[in-house]
Amino acid sequence: MTHPSSRTPLLRRVFVVGVGMTKVNAAADPLRRAACSALSGRGREGPRGDRDRGQFLRPGVENSGDYPDLAKEAGQKALADAQIPYTAVEQACVGYVYGDSTCGQRAIYHSLGLTGIPIINVNNNCSTGSTALFMAQQLIQGGVADCILALGFEKMGKGPLGLQFSQKTNPMDKHVEVLINKYGLSADPVAPQMFGCAGKEHMEKYGTKVEHFAKIGWKNHKHSVNNPYSQFQEEYSLDEVMTSRKVFDFLTILQCCPTSDGAAAAILASEAFVQKHHLQPKAVEIVAQEMVTDFPSTFEEKSIIKMVGFDMSKEAARRCYEKSGLRPSDIDVIELHDCFSTNELLTYEALGLCPEGLGGILVDRGDNTYGGKWVINPSGGLLSKGHPLGATGNCFK
Repeated sequence: MTHPSSRTPLLRRVFVVGVGMTKVNAAADPLRRAACSALSGRGREGPRGDRDRGQFLRPGVENSGDYPDLAKEAGQKALADAQIPYTAVEQACVGYVYGDSTCGQRAIYHSLGLTGIPIINVNNNCSTGSTALFMAQQLIQGGVADCILALGFEKMGKGPLGLQFSQKTNPMDKHVEVLINKYGLSADPVAPQMFGCAGKEHMEKYGTKVEHFAKIGWKNHKHSVNNPYSQFQEEYSLDEVMTSRKVFDFLTILQCCPTSDGAAAAILASEAFVQKHHLQPKAVEIVAQEMVTDFPSTFEEKSIIKMVGFDMSKEAARRCYEKSGLRPSDIDVIELHDCFSTNELLTYEALGLCPEGLGGILVDRGDNTYGGKWVINPSGGLLSKGHPLGATGNCFK
């Protein structure tokens, strides 16, 4: 007789039945600068129109609201989209980076309800929102709950974003060592140095050109004009992208994502819950989701490409393809993490859209936009939409 612990568990199907995102149109000074790039805090150059549009706002914009307001809007929209009351939610997984302990409880208690459910707070840098979603999915897969709220929000400060606890060990210290040992470290913000040097390594190794990265910025800003939820809905010429203010080396301001205030939420449900509440017409199944952390190659191969996460992305993609039975050729639309234009190109290769080193050729062929093999970041990506860390990975464009 097989011992129960040795049996392969039968995982339940998981569906997204409702989504919500903040959307605020706040009047602002047209010359106001927006902090740019995840963890870097560089300023975007104005003017950029007389209104801020979209779910994600520039930090400090008047009337943008504090994090409980942002979470309330996203959460209520998700519940309304699912057409269920908050009392049907059995657990909540809440993600944020810049906040004190139990901000998740404060965000939910006095906006959605006090029902006594478990509220789990998640902090995982740029993957915070997707980690909250991942946890919610696993809880339903394992039969622990039938309906879970995955919520992410961020209220970010203006200017450079430094360490919150400078007296403690920097969690990125070993990553920075890899950068220092290969290219050194300047006084510029660290994040654009990391991703800029990853692009530099790609150019040195494969012959990729600066124009290839700039074309990605041009493409994403072009896509943004069709997305009313994008923080910036402006199209630029390739020359404007390349000649905009430099942030680090060849990376210009229009190739770096802006920091933002915002929130996003999703209601996840089991198949039984979907059927009970007659949600079949709106239920979207999560056929595969994976989470991967660093391998020894991140630190041992003296590669900035590996250090910024290439092998993690590659392995996560491999597992998703295997679990879903799909291949890159089966996919039409892709939203990926373009914190910097360089990371988008690297991710093309990690996802298996092209062989390693040939991301530039994919760009030149136009296989990343309408009329090509894939439409990648039709939302405008983080470069246009903004990057409130806790909400980004939970954002349904």
